[in-house]
Order: sequence, then C-alpha cells, then structure tokens
Amino acid sequence: MLKRLAIDLKPDIKRVVCFPYYHSIEKEKKKTIERIYNGIKSMDQVLIQETHNMVITEFSARHKTFFKIIDNTYKHIKKYLPQEADQLSAMQQELLASYFLKEYSVEAAALFNPSMVVHPVQDSNEKLKILISLRATGEQHISSIEFFEGYIKQDNEIELLQRGRHCRLPELKVADIEKSVLVFENDVLLNEQVIFPMTTDESNGIEDVRFVKFTDDQGKHSYYGTFTAYDGRIIKSKLICTEDFKRFTVRSLKGRGINDKGMALFPRKIDNKYVMISRQDGENIRIMYSDDILTWQSSQIIQVPELPWQLAKLGNCGSPIEINDGWLLLVHGVGPVRKYVIGAYLLDKKDPTKILKRTKKPMLQAQDDEREGYVPNVVYSCGGICHNDTVFIPFALSDYASSVVSIAVNDILNMME
Repeated sequence: MLKRLAIDLKPDIKRVVCFPYYHSIEKEKKKTIERIYNGIKSMDQVLIQETHNMVITEFSARHKTFFKIIDNTYKHIKKYLPQEADQLSAMQQELLASYFLKEYSVEAAALFNPSMVVHPVQDSNEKLKILISLRATGEQHISSIEFFEGYIKQDNEIELLQRGRHCRLPELKVADIEKSVLVFENDVLLNEQVIFPMTTDESNGIEDVRFVKFTDDQGKHSYYGTFTAYDGRIIKSKLICTEDFKRFTVRSLKGRGINDKGMALFPRKIDNKYVMISRQDGENIRIMYSDDILTWQSSQIIQVPELPWQLAKLGNCGSPIEINDGWLLLVHGVGPVRKYVIGAYLLDKKDPTKILKRTKKPMLQAQDDEREGYVPNVVYSCGGICHNDTVFIPFALSDYASSVVSIAVNDILNMME
C-alpha cells in the first residue's frame, strides 16, 4: 500500500546566496565601475565609514564567506580602474566591491522535482543515510540544485537532518561549456551547497537533475546526474558527475540521440554498454545504448502512450531501480487537463527493451490538498531508491513543494499486469 511519509519540503525564502552582478555589456560594465569608483572617491571619511558599516552589519552575518566574496569581487573590478585606485583604503575597496554584489533567494518560487540516492557516507549501523537533490527556483525562474540529507529508519520512516541557515556556492575551477569543474570547500555542509548556473548554456537554469549511484565493472561507485541546461532559448542535456558531492565535473552530452529533456542513466552497464532511458520525441519512452557515457547516437521506442492517464505524454521518473524481478522503471504520464500522475513498468533485467509488466492505473496522483501550486495537478519525480524491499519515491507537488511516499516492491508488482 502506498504510504505518504511525514515529509514536507517547502521553499524557504531565507535561503540566499551572494555573488557578483555586472552589466552584461562590457562597455557599460566599465562605465558603471568607473562612475561608482568616482562616487566613492568623492565621499568624506565619515560617510564612507557609515556606509561601509551598514553593509557589513546587514550582510556579513547572512553569508559565512562575505568578506572573501567582497575581496574576490574587488580583484575582478580592479582591472577596470585607473592606476591611482591603488591608493584606495581597504574600507573604500570593500565598499566599492559591495556595489557589484547581489543576493539571490534560490528557492523563493519553488523547491521541487527531487531525486534520491544512497548517501556516499554511511555513519549508522541502524539507519540508511540518504541524499535528496531538488530543483530550487527563484527570481526570473532560474533553477539550481540543492540537497537534503537524512536517514531511512528501521521502521521505513524518513528522518531528515535540519538544514543550516547559510547557503554556499562552489568555486569554479574549470569554466567551459563542454566541461566545468565545481568544488565546495571542506567546511561547507552538504545541505548548505547550492549548484547555481555557472556557464552561459546554463544561464537560465539547471533543471530536473536525475542522480543515480552508478557501479562500474570494478565495483567502484560514482554518482551521475543527467540534467537540462537552459540559456533562455535553447535546452541542452548535460551530465554532472561526483564521487563525494564535494567535487563535481559537468560535461555536455553529445550525439544524434541528445535532442530532448528527461534522460535517466541505468545504475550499471548491461552487456558492457551504458544504457539510458530517454524521450527524444516528447511523447514516447525510449532506450539508448552506448560505449561512451557522453555520446549517444540512436534510440528505440519501448513504450508509446496508450492508457488514459498517459495519452498526452509519457516519460521517466528517474533511473531504473534494480530489483530481483527486473528493472523497475517509474514513469510519469500526462492525461486529461494535463494532469501528471506516476505509474511503473517492469523491464527485463537482461534485455530492458522488453517490458514484462506495467501498472494499468496510476500509483500516485495529487490529492485534493496537493493539487494547487505553480503548475496545478502535477506529481513528478526524478528518481527513487529501493531499501528493505520498499521503494521510496520523492516527488514534487504541483511544481511548488516536495514530499516522499513509500510502497513495498510486492505491492507494486501486484498492481501490474
């Protein structure tokens, strides 16, 4: 029987990050820096100190690394200043830099489309530590990635760790559309981390990451997440990789098979090939095989929409989950009035192009108190896990908040035909 757990993840407007903010046109950027520089030079010492104190008092406690952010910002704008700017006092430098910073409330609009994986660090013999990634959306509908940590207890209830007040951004070690490397400092808690768009092809959002714990041929574990990068006009499929959720490598996916959203990687190779669930045409569930995890050329349809709850569109809800009977593929279907629901398919373990069984009716749909949100009548997931013969499915509520349900594997199988 499906059980709704006592998990209520709602957006918190107090979770803010601070980062540099410049004019996008280089000529205007230089002009603005010079104008504010001249304005600060014209201030008397009393006004400088008064304004500087206001900035420090109001913002330093909100960001653990506020002074480092200011220092890095000044180092950047210094190259636009005349040589005489070297005579500015430390207080004037900090004040000048503060005019080119902004705060951003990362989840002011929504906290949704979650995925769940087994945590890389297990610190309890009695509970399974888990990690939930979520799509956080703020001003101008820009999406980023945030995390919750928690445990699945022996009674199959979930206990989430309290999130800290602060948010932290990573340091961008390599910045390129084809490959970027993001590193969080060692003192940054996982639930403080925010992976914010860093490259131009992500400028309007990092959307719907589907993390999976991947095991290679030697038994080594890594975490891969497929996501959609959006620059305001064009979508692009990318892959984020990590072993410890501290250091992340982001790569662009390529090939003829990369032309739509919603791809989900199998948690291991099959017949020595990487395998991906995809949906190149916006309607059908497809599968792809590749020797190279970054290159995908062709796909084949394994299921078309044919049931009332999925006639408009059918897609995956994250990476397939390996169970004794095969691969459990959670899916979302779009029905009348664009109502999103979640069902499941059972794929053959050796040949996942073969569908063995499926749920004829939805497993999960929005209850009356879950229907209202940014996009009404939607439940959606980016991936769950199986533990204690139970499937745990984090899911979004109408593109606004998130929760978790659990259901025994046998209950799912008994729903299938």
